[in-house]
Amino acid sequence: MKPLTFLLTCSLAATPVFAHADYTYQETTQITGGSVVSMMKVAGTFSKQARQATDPVVSTIMVKGNKMIRIGKDTSEIIDLDAGTITEIDNQKKQYTTMTFDQMRQQMEAAMAKAKAQQAKQPQPQQPPPSDAQQVDVKFTVNVRNTDASRDVAGLNAKESIMTMTMDATDQTTGQTGSFAITNDMYLAPEIPGYSEVSDFYKLYAEKMGSVMSGAINSQMLAMMQQPAAGKGMADMVEEMSKLKGVPVLQIMRMGTTADGTPLPAASEAPLPSGPPPPSASDVAKAAVMNSLPFGGFGKKKQEAPPPAATSGQPIAAVLIESTTQTTQFSQAPIDASQFNPPAGYKQIAFKPTD
Repeated sequence: MKPLTFLLTCSLAATPVFAHADYTYQETTQITGGSVVSMMKVAGTFSKQARQATDPVVSTIMVKGNKMIRIGKDTSEIIDLDAGTITEIDNQKKQYTTMTFDQMRQQMEAAMAKAKAQQAKQPQPQQPPPSDAQQVDVKFTVNVRNTDASRDVAGLNAKESIMTMTMDATDQTTGQTGSFAITNDMYLAPEIPGYSEVSDFYKLYAEKMGSVMSGAINSQMLAMMQQPAAGKGMADMVEEMSKLKGVPVLQIMRMGTTADGTPLPAASEAPLPSGPPPPSASDVAKAAVMNSLPFGGFGKKKQEAPPPAATSGQPIAAVLIESTTQTTQFSQAPIDASQFNPPAGYKQIAFKPTD
């Protein structure tokens, strides 16, 4: 599931809702900007996969009852909420693997236990420092702004809503700060017949995944989530997301860093420049490490990041990645149940937890 979709549905997952009809739509996602594009251009000299990373990715999504399939060119995914399984299909190798929700939880717990064991093997200082949750002060800010703008998206009249999310962290020991920001410029159609089936599916999926993840949260993560700022941030998120009305038919999402906790400007407010030549490989690598990672700057001097556009008055910001997603071809036509099975002739590969 895409991060934004999961966030949207988590905020509405308090009451179980059961899907009961068939629905199909198409989703096209493409990386359209950000410093990662420059890195891909450099890597594309040596890798075909990197050269294709910015090509549009087209997926067909089908929902029937409590099953969903996302069909792509190279890979597909089947989610069965009743069985509690996720099936990953490799269309190139003609094989598939099925993982249960319980196996997912066990894998998360095993990964955390392994990390804890490795940490225990490291030499410990005579006076251990406080936990990361105590050292770092985290502040979450979420805001949804409904603008007066609208545009035609595949024949649908969609109105603009801009959602900004920022997470600022301050190391209480060094005083160094790090920030991470997401801005999603969304165009929402007021109503699309039958789309509620998709929303209902995601609500139930969010509820089930919440139960899976809750059993795998270690004490350190729990301590951070129990910070007053984190609790307030989650409450604010639910309140702000209630302002979103309609079906998102076009989304332009940006992720990156900003100065002083200011949000990343939306795509409609500050289009990314396309004129300057891409930086060298060393420049791209340095920028990715120093400016693009959420907390990569702790213990180092804060680097100035270039503005996302030449527009005067915009805050200093660095956009790591910008992606555009458009949703089209909505249909309530009946779907054959066989669509939710791996293709005939594909080989099943036993699920193996990663090391």
